[in-house]
Amino acid sequence: MISKPLIEAIVAQYVQPLEGRHGLVHWARVLENGRLLADRTDADLTVVELFSIFHDACRHNESFDPNHGARGAKLARQFHQSGFLSLSDRQLELLTYACEAHTDGLITGDLTVRVCWDSDRLDLGRAGIRPAQGLLCTGAARDGDIMEWASQRSLSGHRPELLADEWGVHLKDEQSA
Repeated sequence: MISKPLIEAIVAQYVQPLEGRHGLVHWARVLENGRLLADRTDADLTVVELFSIFHDACRHNESFDPNHGARGAKLARQFHQSGFLSLSDRQLELLTYACEAHTDGLITGDLTVRVCWDSDRLDLGRAGIRPAQGLLCTGAARDGDIMEWASQRSLSGHRPELLADEWGVHLKDEQSA
């Protein structure tokens, strides 16, 4: 679902450093987290994958930016209306809500949305935060092995191979951690 042209279109409007804390490496880890969680649940993989690239795509800064999720949701709606994204109405609703509310600390609701939020929360190590089990939304994310796997990748700054292999993206100083 995530094509190179889609990544290029999102990156073209992204105003923060691509290598930044909320940039492409984060999106890629969120995608891998989401794929793992979706595989263990009945979450809509299309929505989970798209969440990974839209949830932080419209940040104005790397710190406090309370409306960035709403802007990411708006971008997803624009891409959908232009025909760039082919989603059902329900998928678009889930994607935009997941983006809009991903920083609100919620833990209940639709399974797909909860998997989206967990996929992002499992990458909090990049900010020096270990996610609390009680703030994760799904049993899959609360699994100790998954938490440890995601935490180690986040803390180490792991750069998923999908950046180059799937998205065709090569960042400065690219190394796999």
